[in-house]
Amino acid sequence: MPPSPVALMWFRRDLRLHDNAALYHALKSGLPVVPVFVFDRNILDDLRVKEDRRVEFIHLALQQMQRQLAGMGSSMDVRYGDPEEVFRQLMQEYKVEKIFTNHDYEPYAIERDAAVRKLAERQGAVFSDFKDQVIFEKEEVVKDDGRPYTVFTPYSKRWKARLNDFYLSSYPTEKYFDGFFRQQERPVPSLESLGFQAVGAEFPSAQLDEEMAKAYTAHRDFPAIPGTSRLGVHLRFGTISIRELARKGSRLNETFLNELIWRDFYHMILWHFPEVGRGRAFKPEYDFIQWRNNEAEFTRWCEGMTGYPIVDAGMRELNATGYMHNRVRMIVASFLTKHLLIDWRWGEAYFAEKLLDYDFAANNGGWQWAAGSGCDAAPYFRIFNPYLQTEKFDPQGEYIRKWVPEFDGFGYAAPIVIHEQARKRCLEVYQAALKR
Repeated sequence: MPPSPVALMWFRRDLRLHDNAALYHALKSGLPVVPVFVFDRNILDDLRVKEDRRVEFIHLALQQMQRQLAGMGSSMDVRYGDPEEVFRQLMQEYKVEKIFTNHDYEPYAIERDAAVRKLAERQGAVFSDFKDQVIFEKEEVVKDDGRPYTVFTPYSKRWKARLNDFYLSSYPTEKYFDGFFRQQERPVPSLESLGFQAVGAEFPSAQLDEEMAKAYTAHRDFPAIPGTSRLGVHLRFGTISIRELARKGSRLNETFLNELIWRDFYHMILWHFPEVGRGRAFKPEYDFIQWRNNEAEFTRWCEGMTGYPIVDAGMRELNATGYMHNRVRMIVASFLTKHLLIDWRWGEAYFAEKLLDYDFAANNGGWQWAAGSGCDAAPYFRIFNPYLQTEKFDPQGEYIRKWVPEFDGFGYAAPIVIHEQARKRCLEVYQAALKR
C-alpha cells in the first residue's frame, strides 16, 4: 500500500503542544500530523562550548513533548543535520502534502525557511507559516503613514491601543490532539550523539509567579531580590505561550507587560531594518566610533575582574549560570562600550555565547541601546556610574558578595579604569565620531 499523506509540523522556537498557532492549523488540516524537530547543524557546529545549557534545555523540552505524544500514540521525529537536507529525507520517507511552522525573524532563519519552502514547492507540498512568538509582528503596529516606529513609547501606545481579546486568545490545540500521526515512539538523539554533554541543570519552572508580577515595578531593578520572572528562556524557546503571559501581564502589572512589548518592538525593528542583523549600527554615524578594543581589558570584563564590583558580579553570574539580571546587563554593557570603549559587537557576541535566554533581536537591541547606536537608545553622553548604580540597586552589597566573595578582602582586583577619566575619554571619542 502507498503511504498515506501527512502534514509535517516543524517545531523551532515553539517547543510546546498547547496554544501553538502552527500546530493548531496543522491539526485542523485533516491530515495526520507528524511532529518534527531539527537539531540544526549550521547552528550547533558554531557553538564553541560542548556543555551548552541551551542545547540541554532544548533536549529536555523535546523529551517532555515526547512523553506527551507517546501518551497519545504518536512521536516526535527528531533529526540532526542541515534543515534542507533533513526535509529532503523526510519527504522521501513520508508522503508530505503540507508543512506547517511558525515565523522566525532572524536573518539565518529567514534564509533557512526560504530554502525549505522552495524544496516543498518543488515536491508539490504546501509550506504554511504563522505568527506565534510575538503578539504583534512586522507591519501590524506601524505609524499612520505605514512607516515603522523607531521610538518605544509611541510604539507601545499604539501596541496597547490595538490589543484586544483576539490577539490574546489561545489556540485550542488540545481539542484536536487525535490528529497526530500514529507511530511508535522514536528515540530523541542523545546529547552525546550531537557532540554535547549535559550540565545537569534542572528544567526551570515555566510558571509565572503572580505575586512577583504584582510587585514587579518595585522590585525588578534589585538583583539581590527575586523580583523578575526568569521566564526569558521559556519565551526564547517557546516552552510558554506569549499570549498566555501577556494575558496575565496585562491583568497584573503594566510594567511587566511593557517588558513583553519591548520584546515585540525589537523583533519589529529587526524585521524592518535587517541591516542591524548584519552587524551594522542602527544609527550609521555610530559606525565611525574609534573603539579601543583592548583584548586584555575585554578578557578581564569577560572574567569579571574589572575591579568594579557590580560589573564583576554580573559577569560571574553569567559565566556560572547562563543568566544575568536585566539591570546588571545594562550596567555591564554600558561599562564595556563606554568605560572601556570596546565595540558593542564584542559584548553582543559574548552574550550570544553565554546567555541561556539569548534572543538575537533583544540582545542586539539591548547592546545598541547601551552603546547609544540603537533605536530609542540611551544618548551617548549617558554613561552609567557603576558606583551610583550599586548604591541605588544593591545598597547592602548582597548581590555583589554572592558573586564576588573576595570583595571584602585584600585580594580583589584594582579598578581597570578610573570612572571620571573613562567618562571624559568616552565623551571625546563619541563626539569626534558624531561630528563627521
